[in-house]
Amino acid sequence: MPNARALILKLLTTAESGRLSAAEAVRAGALFDISENSIRVALARLTQAGLAEIVERGAYRLGPQGRRLGAEVAGWRQTEARLTRWSGAWIAVATGGLPRSDRRVLRARERALSMLGMRELEAGLFLRPDNFRGGIESVRRRLRDLGLGADAAVFCANGFDAGRQARALRLWQEDTNPESYDAAGRRLGDWLAQANGLPLQRAARESYLLGDAAIRRILFDPMLPAPLADETARHEFIRAAIRFDEAGRRIWAAFLDGAAGSPATAMFALPG
Repeated sequence: MPNARALILKLLTTAESGRLSAAEAVRAGALFDISENSIRVALARLTQAGLAEIVERGAYRLGPQGRRLGAEVAGWRQTEARLTRWSGAWIAVATGGLPRSDRRVLRARERALSMLGMRELEAGLFLRPDNFRGGIESVRRRLRDLGLGADAAVFCANGFDAGRQARALRLWQEDTNPESYDAAGRRLGDWLAQANGLPLQRAARESYLLGDAAIRRILFDPMLPAPLADETARHEFIRAAIRFDEAGRRIWAAFLDGAAGSPATAMFALPG
């Protein structure tokens, strides 16, 4: 279940107009038993932190600190377009010399590494295959935008000894199960198939939870190249998530417009 902060950030990131009113945030919070006071406190704290900003009285958009993360999140649909053929080289990040006393900084660092699919080979040494377009410069920029910190060393690595190379190739074993992609895609499709006629509030709540889980999975998917991952199974899951998201956006547009008594049928009139 989302908390007030996570819910507001998600709505700010996905709002078609880029704006979210306090009234819309309160209405959304009520779906998840989040009180109006909790929503308003979260809006104030997000504004203070620069993650949100006031557009006009009672209306918000992503703030300067939120826009970088928001851009990464909003780009989940195009994530496969960022990939290129893997030469066998690695991108590495060394964090051993970085401070660990500030929990906020540490959380941002860990999130950045996770969202770029980095895994720890040895203490303070994180790796991922070098298969993103733009190579090291692109990954370095994205990591820093996501909160890694400018002092972290980001570099290309190659020529590991046989033991480290074998360990590196096993770092993502839990992320490479094609059956898991298939099951996740079926879950989305099965919900869409039975959603006609659901009360709009229920459809909004369930579509948020299922859609958020699917998008989060894509955002934190390491996007490994073959043969480390089944690229076809991953592609089919991403296509299923895009179809689900299109339906979910229509549901939420109707819900935030206040048509709480309407059925969800029309919102699921998916093309072709």
